[in-house]
Amino acid sequence: MTGGRAPRVLFDATSVPADRGGVGRYVDGLLGAVDRTDVDLVVVCQRADVERYSRLLGHASVISAPAAVTHRPARLAWEQTGLPLLAQQVGADVLHSPFYTCPLRASCPVTVTVHDATFFTEPEHYDKSKRTFFRSAIKTSLRRAARVIVPSKATRDELIRLLDADPTRIDVAYHGVDPAAFHVPSDDEKARVRGRLGLGDTEYVAFLGAKEPRKNVPNLIRGWVRAAADQEPPPALVVAGGSGHDDEIDMAVAEVPARLRLLRPGYLRYADLPGYLGGALVAAYPSHGEGFGLPILEAMACGAPVLTTPRLSLPEVGGDAVAYTGESPEEIGQDLGDLLDDEARRTELAKAGVERAKEFTWESSAEVHLAAWARAIG
Repeated sequence: MTGGRAPRVLFDATSVPADRGGVGRYVDGLLGAVDRTDVDLVVVCQRADVERYSRLLGHASVISAPAAVTHRPARLAWEQTGLPLLAQQVGADVLHSPFYTCPLRASCPVTVTVHDATFFTEPEHYDKSKRTFFRSAIKTSLRRAARVIVPSKATRDELIRLLDADPTRIDVAYHGVDPAAFHVPSDDEKARVRGRLGLGDTEYVAFLGAKEPRKNVPNLIRGWVRAAADQEPPPALVVAGGSGHDDEIDMAVAEVPARLRLLRPGYLRYADLPGYLGGALVAAYPSHGEGFGLPILEAMACGAPVLTTPRLSLPEVGGDAVAYTGESPEEIGQDLGDLLDDEARRTELAKAGVERAKEFTWESSAEVHLAAWARAIG
């Protein structure tokens, strides 16, 4: 509290992409929970999001940023000049930047979310320009922000180990999952998604995420080919989500035998995600490393048996409620095959996943953010 009144928080949501991927889910879920507290919340966002946030947030003031912020170079320039000016105009007690970068100078304390340290731990999975940009942004934010918020202990520990970050200025706020958006689907919801994908009665293994090298999709495809060879009838593999920059995926797809079905539907409608994830035999996510791993939490909430890797933050999220595999096609093939052969194990994982997912709420995440903002102001 500041002088007996609720603190005024300016939240910069201009970095949220139109596709509502992981960053969008984080910002939307967090803001919804913060809006239900007594914080005096001001949200600045892209013009296309003004109506959405005005509808989502009953108590916040929602401000449109200049139209140019839809282009990243213009947004980054505005972040250093226009955003600090806006913080001054609205009388913000603290300014929160939710995506790695933040203003270097502002009239109030600045807090920033650093989502993962994989630009340092897995540098080979990023192209040079992206790697250089985000490494620089993370170092700058660790140096300049009053508090840094991270989504897992693994990310905090890596920032301390690799960059000598000050542990007393880092707060761990796990992401949450929206139980209305991600729930165990009805048979009708599953059938609707199967119809949309043209699967008919074919069972399938599901992947959902950006197709970038860190997600290990080529090895998932090769592992699935190995596992499906022993199944009759063989399950399809559906690789859904945003397009990325992993050229090796096309090479792996070209190796798939003609008798196997692989679908790449791109983005699925948000409303279809429970039916998609919850209708899968297995949701497979053999990532090389994550700052949190929102897709596995969302799959667990939808009642999907999850197969992932024990890398970085993923065991913090999955615990004993998911199955683990390695990152090679051989390991994925073996462990996916074992899971496809074991219906009892899949049922057990599905139930355990639903229960574990209930522990991750946006309300809990909001509490950590509120405490971080109070510390920054204090």
